This record gives sequence, C-alpha cells and structure tokens, in this order.
Amino acid sequence: QVRLMESGGGSVQTGGSRRLSCVASEYTYKMAWFRQAPGKEREAVASIVRDVVTNYVDSVKGRFTVSKDEAKNTLYLQMNSLKPDDTAMYYCAARVEFTDWTPTLLKYEYTYWGQGTQVTVAS
Repeated sequence: QVRLMESGGGSVQTGGSRRLSCVASEYTYKMAWFRQAPGKEREAVASIVRDVVTNYVDSVKGRFTVSKDEAKNTLYLQMNSLKPDDTAMYYCAARVEFTDWTPTLLKYEYTYWGQGTQVTVAS
C-alpha cells in the first residue's frame, strides 16, 4: 500500500505562485496531480512518467510545471500566474507498476491517492 502525502497548499493572490509537494512512501513509476473544486468533478492537472515525460491539461499549460525527484520519491507542482479558477483541493495520484511511457491524465489509471491540499486564489 503506497501512502501519498501532499503539502504546500494555502491562500494566494491572483497572479501569485505556489509550490505543491507530494511525498510517496515508496517508488512510484507514474504520478499526477488532480484537482477538485466545490460542486465540480475531479479533473486532471498534470502528470509525469519517471522524471522525464510530462503532460498538462490545456488550462494550466505555460503556468504550471510538474516535476519529480526520484531520489526522494517526491512529486512537485510549481504553479505560477494563479487565477481564481485554480481554487480547488489538489490531489496527488500514483501508479507503481510500469505500463508505458504515456503520462496519462485519466483518473482510472492511478491506483493510489493522497488526502489533498487546498489551494485558494483570491481575486
């Protein structure tokens, strides 16, 4: 059972930045960030395979950067130029076993999930 622990959430002004972290209890091959705003479906934000191949949802491209420190089993999400629409609970997700090199943004591809960290962007 892989445990995932997110941190780094908080309140920020529009246009500000925030860096989220997610520490995994063991090595995970494929990881991703998802988010869920009140009353909305959980949606993908970004994903990464190993520390190399990345993928982003269109709404965050150019503003968010996903990265992974494999030595520390830690996933990061650097969020810049934040907007009120980015307000949500952000969740880390992981898949341990190797499948392919596709940094998928599909929820069902991920086996393990963290408890989430809240990001609130004030207008």
